[in-house]
Amino acid sequence: MADGDQVSSPARAPAIILVAPQMGENIGAAARAMANFRLTDLRLVAPRDGWPSKKAKAAASGATGIIDEVRVFETTEQAIADLNFVYATTARIRDLPKPVVGPREAATDLRARGGKGQATGILFGRERWGLTNEEVALADVILTYPVNPKFASLNIAQAVLLIAYEWMASGLDGALPTRTALPELDHSPASKEHLIGLMQHMEKALDPTGYFRTPDMRPTMVQNLRAILQRAGFSRDEIDALHGVIGAFERLQGKPGGESSGG
Repeated sequence: MADGDQVSSPARAPAIILVAPQMGENIGAAARAMANFRLTDLRLVAPRDGWPSKKAKAAASGATGIIDEVRVFETTEQAIADLNFVYATTARIRDLPKPVVGPREAATDLRARGGKGQATGILFGRERWGLTNEEVALADVILTYPVNPKFASLNIAQAVLLIAYEWMASGLDGALPTRTALPELDHSPASKEHLIGLMQHMEKALDPTGYFRTPDMRPTMVQNLRAILQRAGFSRDEIDALHGVIGAFERLQGKPGGESSGG
């Protein structure tokens, strides 16, 4: 199966609209984030340093196709004129009578609308102070992120990356475009015979070290150790590995041990 074949259904992707972006590097990084998650329609409203931008192309790190197809508009109204539904991103509380949703809910809605052929878009504001109330008013819904209220500011590319990820994830139905299955391991508990053999091997290795302190303390300490090993629910492979560990310490002490006592 080719990369991406598990996407549940094709949907018209949302446009990413950067309003008055100030730095070419941020535009390029946003384009790179878009390319990561199959968004291609990047629109700029009155970029401060003009367009095209060599810095943007360099920061795009290979997402030059998106940079080459950027459309530039003088006003936000022009940039969203052909769209049916628009989200506006903001971290600040706005005194506007609009619904407020998070990125996951927005992404699910965007995919559903895109699946019906609607043209959608997401507005992102200036690096220093975001969108104006007038610009937010042009949108249908406010999109906000669950960030630390004491440090709520996101870089434009970070904000684009978050919603782009959620948009792509919403079409995967919990699957991944590519997946390598983990090997199936037998984690069923070992027999008591093997567990008791491990206990005896550990106790034998600990005896010459002075771990049990005095003969009268030994029974209680052995009982505690056995309770710990019993709770672990070791598999046969894990028990064999622990026999090897104990044997390595025995060899370090110059003793001939290290063989499995589990039978």
